[in-house]
Amino acid sequence: MTTGVTDSPVSLYGNASLAFGVLGLITAVLASYVGIAFPVLFGALGVTFGVLGLAKRVHGVRCTVGLATGALALLYFVLLLVTFGG
Repeated sequence: MTTGVTDSPVSLYGNASLAFGVLGLITAVLASYVGIAFPVLFGALGVTFGVLGLAKRVHGVRCTVGLATGALALLYFVLLLVTFGG
């Protein structure tokens, strides 16, 4: 009988989603310094990993927070584009 750890890469979806979502939100606030590529990239990755984690039913709270913060980072730029885009 083995007593090793049974972790798989799927268990990292929650952590990755949370990290990318928070990074996306932070870089969205600092977009005038870092540009718009980083917040959009981090937000999209946060949303993607959040949806994958919720589909696999692992770390639901982390995936939900990462999904929400990533979506806020993306929504921030969509609202800016709608407001100021001719």
